[in-house]
Amino acid sequence: MIYLDHNATTPPAPAVIAAMLPVLSSLWANSSSQHGPGQDAKRALAAARATVARVLGCKPVEVIFTSGATEANHMAVRGLLAMAAPERRRVVFSSVEHAGHLRLARALAHAGTPVDLIPVRGDGTLDRQAAAALIGPDVALVSLMAANNETGALMPVAEVAALAHAAGARLHVDATQFIGKQPFDFSSCGADAVSLSAHKLHGPKGVGALLLRQGVAFAAQTLGSQERGRRGGTENLPGIVGLAAALEALGDIAREAARVAQLRDALEDGLRRALPDTHVWSKNVARLPGTCYLRFGQLSADVVLQRLERLGVAASSGAACSSGGSEPSHVLTAMGVPGPQALAAVRLSLGRTTTLDDVAYLLNALPPLLAPLLLEEMLAAP
Repeated sequence: MIYLDHNATTPPAPAVIAAMLPVLSSLWANSSSQHGPGQDAKRALAAARATVARVLGCKPVEVIFTSGATEANHMAVRGLLAMAAPERRRVVFSSVEHAGHLRLARALAHAGTPVDLIPVRGDGTLDRQAAAALIGPDVALVSLMAANNETGALMPVAEVAALAHAAGARLHVDATQFIGKQPFDFSSCGADAVSLSAHKLHGPKGVGALLLRQGVAFAAQTLGSQERGRRGGTENLPGIVGLAAALEALGDIAREAARVAQLRDALEDGLRRALPDTHVWSKNVARLPGTCYLRFGQLSADVVLQRLERLGVAASSGAACSSGGSEPSHVLTAMGVPGPQALAAVRLSLGRTTTLDDVAYLLNALPPLLAPLLLEEMLAAP
């Protein structure tokens, strides 16, 4: 199988499995316990936290371990909003946040919190003028993804951080797709809080982190003594050790990003030469190195994915949590893409396991399967 769905999840790195096995077999005690085994677990937890902090450019005290990015996102927004001044109640999201995060936006609005969405342009980039107009003195918090999970388009985090802080607001960044694929340093990114998830960077599922800048007021959403009282619940030590191992195994991220971007460009260029009706969204903007979001004419995504499956290629029609439905992507809708074109969207997300041979195979095998269908589509057009 050729796996081209790295934006959905990634296979655990060998170093991650090797790091987690001893924890599962020997360090299973509760790290809050005072006896010897508990203290051994506590030391392993502290070591993992230190590794995460070192790799991500933050302090150990700024790391809050969570069950994943969704929890971290919701914790950040609710926890920062709860500490905002009474005159600051408005929250600003982008219109292309992850579907789960936009559900939180709708829940806040339903409960009476004023919520605004920053629009995007047709190429998937944030409308900077609209952002500047929406971020005012009544804003408590801006929540923005670092990179879109469907188009791969990068968001202007530093610029939005400056706008938010000039208005006296906090900035939360969902870096789930960004960390592990692009160089990242919390100390210089400008955000007050950053979310991440282990399984997007070759770690285990069910664990992530919220990086919270020291000194930023935050109200815990799950009460308990763990994580310095900021997130209650017994820590998932095997998962946390796996997250630390995954981050440490990333190596030279910039070099790997350049390699994957070359493969992505070769794939896109080859498909467009072989199938001229191929359209790639956000091709000419700064984006994640491995994200290729495209359509072949207006062939249904389901039809294309069936052909890919036949070839032994795993891909998706967008975000894993919302793909397979009959509704067009909210990201493409926000970009102004018509429904039939949006329903044709296929996401090929390359990653560390992708090779030049994989790309060559796909370029050789897929066009002969799609060309007759595109011809039929053209002949049937009025």
